[in-house]
Amino acid sequence: MRRILTLSTLILTSVFLVSVNIGCDSSKKTTEPQQQQQTKPATGPITKETHPSISGKVVETMNSGGYTYVRLQKDGKDTWVAINEAKIEIGAEMAFYPGDVMNNFTSKTLNRTFDSVIFSPGVVGQEANTTPPFMSKGAIKTEIQDVKVEKAAGSDAYTINELYQKKDTLNKKTVTVKGMVVKVSTGIMGKNWVHIQDGTAKDDLVVTTDTVPLEGSVVTVKGTLSKDKDFGAGYVYAVLIEDAAISK
Repeated sequence: MRRILTLSTLILTSVFLVSVNIGCDSSKKTTEPQQQQQTKPATGPITKETHPSISGKVVETMNSGGYTYVRLQKDGKDTWVAINEAKIEIGAEMAFYPGDVMNNFTSKTLNRTFDSVIFSPGVVGQEANTTPPFMSKGAIKTEIQDVKVEKAAGSDAYTINELYQKKDTLNKKTVTVKGMVVKVSTGIMGKNWVHIQDGTAKDDLVVTTDTVPLEGSVVTVKGTLSKDKDFGAGYVYAVLIEDAAISK
């Protein structure tokens, strides 16, 4: 009888120890991933990548439309850079600040299409022009002049003030507007940028077109209205008439 009790005690003790071990293993398996997750180091702050300057030997330059186009050569590779017009000497070793890349860029004033042009703020070591060259002339507002131009005729005709007031409902629609040309900038992003005024608004109206009207002439513009057009770098047009046909 005593032997049976001893055997039973041993069996119960063994079962208890096995249960404890299983419980410990189970507990370890459920808590370990949580502990690993808690002790995993946090991801560091993301920093903006710093791009190197564009450098090389100047092998070709051309001035047009207020810009200087520079062909750099380095390690057998050619790179075109455009900056606001400046005097650049052929043969000079130069470096330019990095900038926006425009692929298949057409300069109408040069009648030439570049596979790729980097629009740089300027020469390294000199004060950089923080206004992107390809945007500067198209985005500059002009002084409001004392002009009075009659409203264009037609069901889709509006004054400049009406275009600003109704831009939400007119967005992506064809509109016609008449005004006096107060500024023309050619060959910017493959387009000509025309500023017109009609005396009804505090802001001039900017139009993109293939036409080059004369400053001071009164023209009729017909094109697609785009509201809040954002080209980046802080250049946002509340109203922009795109791909417009211009007639007198």
